[in-house]
Amino acid sequence: MESYIEIDKNMIVNTTIGNVEVQWHDVKSAPFMLHGLYESEKSDYFHRLPDEIAAATSNGVRSLSRESAGIRVRFSTDSSYIAIRAKYLAVGRSSHLTMISTAGFDLYVDGEFGSRFIKEFRMPFDMVDSYEQIIMLGQDNMRSYTINFPVHAVVQSLEIGLKPGSLIDRPKPYRDIEPVTFYGSSIVHGTAATRPGNTYPAIISRDLNIDFRNIGFSGQAKGEPVLADYLAKLPTSIFVCDYDHNAPTADYLAQTHYKFYETVRKVNSKVPYIMITRPDYWTNPKDFENLSMCRDVIMTSYLKARASGDKNVYFIDGLSFQTGPNQYEMTVDSIHPNDAGFIRMANIIETFIKHILEKN
Repeated sequence: MESYIEIDKNMIVNTTIGNVEVQWHDVKSAPFMLHGLYESEKSDYFHRLPDEIAAATSNGVRSLSRESAGIRVRFSTDSSYIAIRAKYLAVGRSSHLTMISTAGFDLYVDGEFGSRFIKEFRMPFDMVDSYEQIIMLGQDNMRSYTINFPVHAVVQSLEIGLKPGSLIDRPKPYRDIEPVTFYGSSIVHGTAATRPGNTYPAIISRDLNIDFRNIGFSGQAKGEPVLADYLAKLPTSIFVCDYDHNAPTADYLAQTHYKFYETVRKVNSKVPYIMITRPDYWTNPKDFENLSMCRDVIMTSYLKARASGDKNVYFIDGLSFQTGPNQYEMTVDSIHPNDAGFIRMANIIETFIKHILEKN
């Protein structure tokens, strides 16, 4: 039987750069700027946490912290094309994920009116541990670019290929504040977005021109004290806590949720702190009672914090994320948001972040 790719030639991925002249640059070298990672220059791969912190948290967090969700490289160039050459130590594959999300990169141009998606760097279907691809831009004026790393892959190295003799400079800067820290479950991690730039932290980052850290771990972020201690000490402008979905029970959430908040507050008494409940109430009617109990736990944390005098804590109700005439079309599997679900989440969470930034 012929494969779909053999029938539809538009689906063929050509990763041969061919006769185009390309000068390769390691993204760890200036003027390229890396964001959302931990000490890339000292490691054999790109990762999001110090290994000793990840290992002390759990084996699951140690493994997933090596995945490059939320990592970005930014730069400016007048090259009329941009190529990448990527090498991997591991690539996550699952039936509900696209390969562009798990192992692909996507390219944005950052301009005066925000960032605009240009094209994805798409790997061949049978890619194992490396590939290269080029995007022709059609113009050679100086512009700033962001390339988002894969959601579920361990990237060993990334090189950017540009036209020989092209100018390379620092990128358009983010807003002059510390990164926003997003901590949570697979939903923060970005599972089931069709490509890396469609996770909700990435969408918010583009809309508000803010740097961020993606500290999401699929099925593993559970409010562990070791990780709370580490994250509390990171310079951050806003802390977003969204690990409801990973709590095994409402009782477990009650034991960890307020304590996590207290750990951050003891180190940083003024950082705006956003508590979020999970989004999939309407698509999981059989589990509604447990979801409601977890929601009550987080509301209790919020009210307790407010009662203690904290005026810089916020509550976002996940019940509001998947509503309206298309509310049942916002997930891939009744749990993980698809692109429409992530856009809806980003829009609502962004409203709070924008309010906080304007107020401060």
